[in-house]
Amino acid sequence: MVPARSRLLRDYRTAAGAFDEVQDSTGQVRPHYRTLMAELEDLGSEELQRRWETGRRFIHEQGVTYNVYGDPMGMERPWELDPVPMVIAADEWKQLETALIQRATLINAVLADCYGDQKLIHQGGLPPALVLSQLDFLRPCHGIKPANGVFLDCYAVDLARSPDGKWWAISDRTQIPTGAGYTLANRLVTSRVLPEVFRDCNVQRLAGFYGHMRDSLARLANRRTDDPRIVVLTPGPHNETYFEQSYLARYLGYSLVEGQDLTVRDGRVFLKTLSGLEPVDVILRRVDDDFCDPLELRNHSMLGVPGLVEALRSGSVAVANSLGSGLLQSPAFMAFLPGLCKQLLGEELKLSSVATWWCGQKSAEQHVLTNLHKLFVKPALRSQAKGMPPGGAAAMSESELAELKKRIQFQPHLYVAQERVELSTAPTWIDGKLMPRPVAMRVYLVAGENGYHVMPGGLARIAPLDGARMISMQKGGSSKDVWVLNDGPVPDVTLLPRSADAIQLRRTGNNLPSRVADNLYWLGRYAERAECTARLLRSSLIRLNSESASSAIALLEPFLRTLEAQDQLPVGRAQAMLTANTEALEAELLTIILDDQRAGSLSSIAENLQRLGMLVRDRTSNDFWRALSKLSDTIQQSAHASEFLIGDAIVLLNQMLLDLAALHGLAYENMTRAQGWRFLDIGRRIERTIYMSSFLSHALSSSIADTPSALEAVLEMADSAITYRSRYNLMPHIAAVYDLVMLDETNPRSLLFQFRQLTKHLERLPSDSSALPSPAHRTLIEAVTKLRLTDPMVLSTGGSGVAETLEHLEKAMPRLSDELAVNYFAHSAISRAGSADVGE
Repeated sequence: MVPARSRLLRDYRTAAGAFDEVQDSTGQVRPHYRTLMAELEDLGSEELQRRWETGRRFIHEQGVTYNVYGDPMGMERPWELDPVPMVIAADEWKQLETALIQRATLINAVLADCYGDQKLIHQGGLPPALVLSQLDFLRPCHGIKPANGVFLDCYAVDLARSPDGKWWAISDRTQIPTGAGYTLANRLVTSRVLPEVFRDCNVQRLAGFYGHMRDSLARLANRRTDDPRIVVLTPGPHNETYFEQSYLARYLGYSLVEGQDLTVRDGRVFLKTLSGLEPVDVILRRVDDDFCDPLELRNHSMLGVPGLVEALRSGSVAVANSLGSGLLQSPAFMAFLPGLCKQLLGEELKLSSVATWWCGQKSAEQHVLTNLHKLFVKPALRSQAKGMPPGGAAAMSESELAELKKRIQFQPHLYVAQERVELSTAPTWIDGKLMPRPVAMRVYLVAGENGYHVMPGGLARIAPLDGARMISMQKGGSSKDVWVLNDGPVPDVTLLPRSADAIQLRRTGNNLPSRVADNLYWLGRYAERAECTARLLRSSLIRLNSESASSAIALLEPFLRTLEAQDQLPVGRAQAMLTANTEALEAELLTIILDDQRAGSLSSIAENLQRLGMLVRDRTSNDFWRALSKLSDTIQQSAHASEFLIGDAIVLLNQMLLDLAALHGLAYENMTRAQGWRFLDIGRRIERTIYMSSFLSHALSSSIADTPSALEAVLEMADSAITYRSRYNLMPHIAAVYDLVMLDETNPRSLLFQFRQLTKHLERLPSDSSALPSPAHRTLIEAVTKLRLTDPMVLSTGGSGVAETLEHLEKAMPRLSDELAVNYFAHSAISRAGSADVGE
């Protein structure tokens, strides 16, 4: 039992006039919170703080992010989560669940009428202006009948408590009900931070809801198949909730796609894959209604799929939620829901909305103008109309209020007013103690075969300041997990099939989308670019830091000229650095490491790696993401150091090479040998060949090319010094060294080894039936032939054959990259059959 006055609640002061979730009016802990508070009391503030630090590290390692526009951290901003969950009693949830199902059913019926017979308008249930004047009413979608007759496949509603503890709906999310993925991530974190508390509280599981979602989306498919192709359509990585979209796609087993990944042919939607175009059955969209089709909706949209509306008319594809469902997201509809519920369902509305007045009705307009100081006015429709600031009338001057009145009187249908909501408060962990903060709860529903299913939980959102009446994740808000209690023990729920008969064994998955292959390819290239750059810089700094630094300048020439050749130094800078003093040279090399504004710096390469890792988040393991994050953290820590010297730089580069080795090891050991892994490795091999051939070419053209010091540098760059010494018990010899790093097929750093791997990969990629080699194969055959015919012994006699070969390879690799892009990263033909290796 919780003590009469919990130590954790000793500084907890509830706000007057607001309902508090954890304490009643007498200061006693509410019954459904007692188990949670008692166990938190046993843990104590120090242990809870320690566990929460672990939780924060877990959030960071898992890459749970939320993009706050304008925030310097951008896409890397960690998701804000409070460790203390919001608890809902079992009996209260049952009542709420019934009301939520009724509300979702009602809104779906209203949408069906607005895009169908429009009887509600003809019979006076809805004002014509409320529907027909909205930008969110998509006229091209009128008359389109969605699969199974359901317009609202997924639905979310924001709830808040009134001071008497009654739940109100404060907004309906009918277009893109975001947050279900974050809800899942919150549950994962809190159940790990408080495992014993979670178990003892008998918290209902979330997996069953996502099972209903997967079943619901599968039933939308028009094509008769046991395995419909379902994709999640995302606006892209700069969207605020991109992590959630990726996380949800991965959890449900769907492909995450952008508009450019899809195309419409003959009234069908296809996904561009490595083998060609493959039909799509269902699209779970995270793109706004009018951005989904630039042909019939918003013509400047770059996020949608041209022809999608026509494909919907033909019935060949289903979209959840239906295009145009954002119509009911207007707050003005709340004023009409009680009457519509009686008219359509013959019932009283069980979940009341916050009191709402649409100014398009004369009586409502007069009420709003008379009570303007007591209400909160905002745009009723998506328009240029300007409502009140977050502080309401209290934050406005008399002249501003007078101007608002004029705007309402001039265009009343553009405005809606609502009663000011006094949000309830919930215990929030702030600076090592529990403090009350305003809270609202978003709950989720999904359409089933016989009605709607409610998620037994939700996303609680917390205001950053006490007394706030609005909560925005974009403006400093954070989140909580919502624990819905069960009356007894909670049964295990899983998305995995329980019977062996319910699954068909496979050795491959769905064909890889072209854009994903493109991203994995560049992920491989940037990972190798980071490693080669780190090796070049480390070798340079070690020589610069030696006792004979002044005499080692000549040894730096191939390193600096290679950096210049790869655009990591401006043209002509290498020569200038070779003639500069040691301090200037040192400063330039350190800048190449840490200056994130400099193209080609290690810092900017790490940023690109992080960005590409985010783009393929749904295709890589959590360990792979952790390794990427570790690499980024390593360089960020040094970037914020007060002092950064050569010794610090060498330590950083050593650590980065270890982090990159871990990344490469995870890819090699954990990824199945399918198309995704092949393109990742192809990128690595091409980038390694570019850097090694460039470095060897510059080393060979150096005036000291055949000196032991120069040859030691070659062996160091190729990480082959130990191999050389184990074979040759003598000082480095130019022919032996270049044979080892160019032509030795057993050396994983040699050029010929890279080409052998590239040849294997290209042979396993999808190809057409032509008997002639593709341009990419032809380029590879020419390069391999040229390399195999090279005789390193001519170096002993001053021959130029090796240099010619290296020059040929430098030019061939960019051409090979372009040919792969043309052949695999953009498609217009229907899927090719007979791939030797078809999926991931």
